[in-house]
Amino acid sequence: MNPKPSVPATSFPTINRAYNSVFQPSRMSLGLVVPLEEYSQSPVPTMNRHLERVQLAEELGFAAVWIRDVPFNVPSFGDAGQTFDPFVYLGLLAGATSEITLGVASMVLPLRHPAHVAKAAATADVLSGGRLLLGIASGDRPDEYPAMKMSFEDRGARFRESFQYIRRMSESFPRFENSHGQLDGQMDLLPKPFGQGLPLLITGGSQQDMNWVAENGDGWLTYPRNFTIQSQAIEHYRKRSREAGLAEKPVTQPFHIDLADDPKEGPRPIHLGFRLGMNHLRDYLQTVQSIGVNHVALNLRFNQNDTEDTMRRIADEILPEFTNPQIKQ
Repeated sequence: MNPKPSVPATSFPTINRAYNSVFQPSRMSLGLVVPLEEYSQSPVPTMNRHLERVQLAEELGFAAVWIRDVPFNVPSFGDAGQTFDPFVYLGLLAGATSEITLGVASMVLPLRHPAHVAKAAATADVLSGGRLLLGIASGDRPDEYPAMKMSFEDRGARFRESFQYIRRMSESFPRFENSHGQLDGQMDLLPKPFGQGLPLLITGGSQQDMNWVAENGDGWLTYPRNFTIQSQAIEHYRKRSREAGLAEKPVTQPFHIDLADDPKEGPRPIHLGFRLGMNHLRDYLQTVQSIGVNHVALNLRFNQNDTEDTMRRIADEILPEFTNPQIKQ
């Protein structure tokens, strides 16, 4: 049985250049997860040619590259991300690219003070000309919390208050108080974001009720699931937005691929994705678009073929079907 398509939105909120080019109703764009390399045998990538590959992704027309916030290499989790601090790396990428969206999936809010997050994220947004998408999360690696003398159990409450703090920092001379601090309207946090604010994309549930997630975030970062279950989850998320009288918001998911040489090779499960041929990759992407996903971030960590060749193959054979027109601000 085919999954029931999500009811399409007619528009998404206007926020910044990145948000309104990557996300468009009834359309899906494609991005790539950094590190752009195969590192299936180690949690730590080499980061060889990392900048050249991000620039190649831009040249080929991918909509976004996504980096992650992984403070510590926790071997039991098996993935140290791109190893670089995300905000320092965003500054480098902002200066080395001009068009591609720079996404974070996702910043672990309970491990950082929200004033630092707001200032660093707004800086990256301004320096890139509005090309930042800020995914946010409550964190899922318990080992990191004692290293910073933080409690893992109450991270949901700290996430929610950090979110509120960051939102208010887009205002001029805000008056605001919560557990993270107090501002009395006599000083300001600069710079302000490039567009209407920082696009805050909530990852999973982030220890929140899904009503809160649907009503407060600017979009949802979720994980790949069975098509029918994913379709139901997306419709449930958007229904809650509609019931709150809000505009519908975009949905993003990652997808690990190991792209086979034979375009007809059928899907074989790998972690959060499949080894599959080009024909089946196209079918998969068309299906997730039909159920309401607006962006898929392809992860090449388990890809056995040459990374740059794989990027070019996808760009030549798949990308033209999932390319949104660029919107400038």
